[in-house]
Amino acid sequence: MSVTTAAPVATAVPVPRSGGTAEALLPTAVPVQLVTEAGTAATPPPGYVAPPDATLREAYRRMVVGRRFDQQATTLTRQGRLAVYPSSRGQEACQVAGVLSLQEQDWLFPTYRDSMALVARGVDPVEVLTLLRGDWHCGYDPTTVRVAPVCTPLATQLLHATGMADATRRKGEDGVVMAFVGDGGTSEGDFHEALNFAAVFHAPVVFFVQNNKYAISVPLAKQSAAPTLAHKGVGYGIRSEQVDGNDLVAVLAVLTAAVAHARSGRGPFLVEAHTYRMEGHTNADDPDRYRDGDEVRRWSAADPVDRLRTYLRGKGVLTEQDVETVQAEAEALAADLRARIDVEALLDPLELFAHVYADPTPQLLEQRGQLQTELQDTED
Repeated sequence: MSVTTAAPVATAVPVPRSGGTAEALLPTAVPVQLVTEAGTAATPPPGYVAPPDATLREAYRRMVVGRRFDQQATTLTRQGRLAVYPSSRGQEACQVAGVLSLQEQDWLFPTYRDSMALVARGVDPVEVLTLLRGDWHCGYDPTTVRVAPVCTPLATQLLHATGMADATRRKGEDGVVMAFVGDGGTSEGDFHEALNFAAVFHAPVVFFVQNNKYAISVPLAKQSAAPTLAHKGVGYGIRSEQVDGNDLVAVLAVLTAAVAHARSGRGPFLVEAHTYRMEGHTNADDPDRYRDGDEVRRWSAADPVDRLRTYLRGKGVLTEQDVETVQAEAEALAADLRARIDVEALLDPLELFAHVYADPTPQLLEQRGQLQTELQDTED
């Protein structure tokens, strides 16, 4: 099965604790978990059920392919073939569940750390890395894949996502927008502005906070004193939830419920996933300066790919042949990425001015003319 195959739509489940009181908006006291770290079934809280086995098998496939893509992109960066790459290794459950919870007409607004989610959504891996290679602002057509351009500034994509969701609501379209953000992004003003606007206007947007415990080197305890980041949604009147972000089954169940909530006209939803960034912030970061090896080893034992594989094997729905087939597909994708990323991009410097304004200003035209003259002089 190709990685670009459309995702099966996960079965929607009822959202617990409906109502207009503050208590109805609160997340569960502990993160939702459907599969333990040992890979066995956990007792789910009311209102959440495990997605179908076929969906979970597809999720496993995308997680394995996504991890191999992430590893290959990290290697390319170390070789100097990418300018920078923010790895999402360890966050595979969040990356894939976010995509699988959406339907084809829905939109995804990613951060710079969500390349794996773009691959899971069906975006060409080379096009995913175009920005990080430094070739162009966005390597894919957002309207075709329903994925907004990768956003490097913290939290600005949340306002864009909220605006898109509000436009969808006003036009009466059947669409939901999911906006990814990290724990560090919740400290930005754009995060709060987006939540307030979305709540007031009942925008069908799901804010998905991947809490990987560090904003670059700043630990969560120095970012927020809230009980959880999920509680931040409650102050704006947004139904919120927290989930074990390394449990694909739970993340997909919670996000499916959140998307169903938004699609039904009940307004925005905020989900906080507790996960961990196994690599440094980027290839330029040294994580050993601010976290110790014991912490990394503890989180490594909760690996999301291993957990889901153990769970599916225990249910008898994933064979050794299935595992080998998926791994072979992942290796093939990595080989194809290595081959195609080496093709020299044909770049036109004048394209810098092509998509700034629909009607270029006189100043922009003047600058374009100056660059064109300089290029001609260089050729001469």
